[in-house]
Amino acid sequence: MPLYFLVLLLIAASTSGFERAATVLLLMSPMLVFFKALMAVSSWVFHEDMHGKVVLITGASSGIGEHIAYEYAQKGARLVLVARRESLLKEVAHRAMAKGASDVKVIIGDVQKENDCKRFVDETVKKFGRLDHLVNNAGVAHSFFYTDTKDLRSLTSTFDTTFWGDVYMSYFALPHLRRTSGKILVIASAASWLPYPRQSIYNSAKSATLAFFDTLRVEVGDAIGITIVMPGWVESEITKGKVIHEDAAMWIDQTQRDIHVGPVPVISVTECARAAVKGVIRGSHYVTVPFYYSIFLLYRVFAPEVLLWAFRLVFVINPNKPSSKKILEATEANKILYPESIQKSD
Repeated sequence: MPLYFLVLLLIAASTSGFERAATVLLLMSPMLVFFKALMAVSSWVFHEDMHGKVVLITGASSGIGEHIAYEYAQKGARLVLVARRESLLKEVAHRAMAKGASDVKVIIGDVQKENDCKRFVDETVKKFGRLDHLVNNAGVAHSFFYTDTKDLRSLTSTFDTTFWGDVYMSYFALPHLRRTSGKILVIASAASWLPYPRQSIYNSAKSATLAFFDTLRVEVGDAIGITIVMPGWVESEITKGKVIHEDAAMWIDQTQRDIHVGPVPVISVTECARAAVKGVIRGSHYVTVPFYYSIFLLYRVFAPEVLLWAFRLVFVINPNKPSSKKILEATEANKILYPESIQKSD
């Protein structure tokens, strides 16, 4: 092994610039592949037992957060569910208990507020005496071009919930997670690397989330595990059409949803939640669901012009009725590509 690295150093010293980086990466590839394969096998054999563990989930009243709660419940975890809508949250808590949760606590509040985030963590530790997993899931989206903004609150509220909410929660949770060698599960988005139109601030918030937790992983080392989930379009209130509009109001608009999402498959929320929880208990650094979104990352790195052209063609040209909407109307593809649950505005 020392000889192997000595050869790498000699080659690096004898080349320069791009050639040096490419050569070293090529020679390191066998070792990297072997290491990743070893870690994958290890994660399949040895994964965390969640029975009795304490899990705090933000944005748990619906969508991905709700179904992540059910996945943890089936593994016997003790849950703390956080959201703003008390009635919905209590329904989720009741179903989570029926699915096998050891205990469930409901806390009402808003992750945009620093004091609320501190309260969520303090009440969790007060009740259960520990915190094992923090699930940063709360987020809101918008659907309008940046140049059409009429009220800046439509931008700040998106960023405050989607990014700062994760930062606040992690800040207050970290001391407790260190004591339990706990984990953070982050629901980011494929939008962190895709220039998806009509959601410039949402994309920015998710990019910031990815960068923040990548950096935090370096800083905390092995003390806390961090799993970043990057879903594509998922069955949720957002894909039902509930988004912030340019005047800062929020309502369900499925016509706007069809323009925004277009002829793109929307996966089951159960599939997304199951992949997320499976990834964190196995210690994965990243989970992309569905996996084919990884292809877009390659385009982002090697052919960004293709993404720019494709998104402009499908979603931007003729903004009042872009190709995304025309394709859906002509083919009725949404009846196949969208889950039945999001095809009705109720």
